Amino acid sequence: MKRSRINDIMAAADDMIRQYGFVLPPFAYWTPDTFKARAQDAAHVIDARCGWDITDYGRGRFDDMGLFLFTLRNGLLSDLQGGGGMCYAEKLLISRQDQLSPMHTHIIKAEDIINRGGATLVVKLYGSDDQGGFAEDRGGVVMCDGIARPYAPGEKLRLAPGESVTLRPGDWHAFWGEGGDVLIGEVSTVNDDETDNVFQAPLGRFAQIEEDTDPTHLLVSDYPVWLS
Repeated sequence: MKRSRINDIMAAADDMIRQYGFVLPPFAYWTPDTFKARAQDAAHVIDARCGWDITDYGRGRFDDMGLFLFTLRNGLLSDLQGGGGMCYAEKLLISRQDQLSPMHTHIIKAEDIINRGGATLVVKLYGSDDQGGFAEDRGGVVMCDGIARPYAPGEKLRLAPGESVTLRPGDWHAFWGEGGDVLIGEVSTVNDDETDNVFQAPLGRFAQIEEDTDPTHLLVSDYPVWLS
């Protein structure tokens, strides 16, 4: 993805987030130079990979297959493994109309996916085989706003604003906006996007960046290079 496109997506996402009464934390608006100057203060933000995240899954077709994310807070895997401390994470996501977030599951993370506003969020579900792999012929059971809901293989949940689904490891899922763009909340156990996303098809989790202009703000995937 071109850096200029990423900058534009950030600006549009911030506008949409504010439309629904949310405001991102102060570090969201730091310039790259400010981030470098305050890297020591922001050690947890960097280590936990909080911040801006825009992906086309390495396919170069963001409008068709992509996702905007901002990690608001996140614990460390060591907390989760130790059974105490900051064992949770929170994100805001934007799924554009008909923009696919492709079929995947998580090894560790359980997550609530919440329609915070906008159009309908469609979540397509499959279960796992005995080894945890994608199973085209298996369904399962999820919780929708605390109510158990069985799902058939390939069933599509349609979540209106305010509705949510709880997904556990082994619940294979893809999602997109139907009828318009959707602001999504995600509340989960500790989030590790580098190792805990398992895609049905071979995909990259992060975009490859073409530096055609300076970044407005850093992506979480920029931290190792820009803040080293």
